[in-house]
Amino acid sequence: MREKFKILILVLVVFGNELIFAEQMIIDDMRSVKGEPQGEYCENDMTRWCLVTDQVMGGVSTGMLKISETDTGFFLSLTGDVSTKNNGGFIQIRRTIENHPIDIEFKGVRLKVRGNNQKYSVHVRTKYLFLPWQYYSAIFIANSKWQVVSIDFSEFSKSNFYQANKFSSKDIKTIGIVAIGRDFKADVDIASIEFY
Repeated sequence: MREKFKILILVLVVFGNELIFAEQMIIDDMRSVKGEPQGEYCENDMTRWCLVTDQVMGGVSTGMLKISETDTGFFLSLTGDVSTKNNGGFIQIRRTIENHPIDIEFKGVRLKVRGNNQKYSVHVRTKYLFLPWQYYSAIFIANSKWQVVSIDFSEFSKSNFYQANKFSSKDIKTIGIVAIGRDFKADVDIASIEFY
């Protein structure tokens, strides 16, 4: 019965300067990225997208984060060379999730992406994960044309056996788009990310 009331009541939450319906939570629709500098973002300001590579742990993968624009708006591009040398093997962009709606449990994450027909991952970290190698992840393929990809949180896998099997969307602290696990050239564009 409570679920029916959630559908009937339009709860508005504030996200940045935007008002959105609580049935979805826009993480980023890329409307605010225009003024941000290109290149490697500082992890001390995780309200913006931050580029992180395996070089933080001695790896040799290289990556670049840049902002581009089309007729329909802005998007982020993650490109680079993923290398498994020196126990490495990832490049990623990530940001902090803020302004969670109260008492709303989201079902999954929805992305508008395109790429080079390779596998990429969405990584989320919750407030209960403290070590850099702890996360939950799900794989998607970024095709050469723009597409909307929806992934239920139930499809996410934990990175370590001692993590809880499930997590609540209300506990998510960061989200990342990751090229990981094998030697390949990464090239993925992200136009929007939201919880649904």
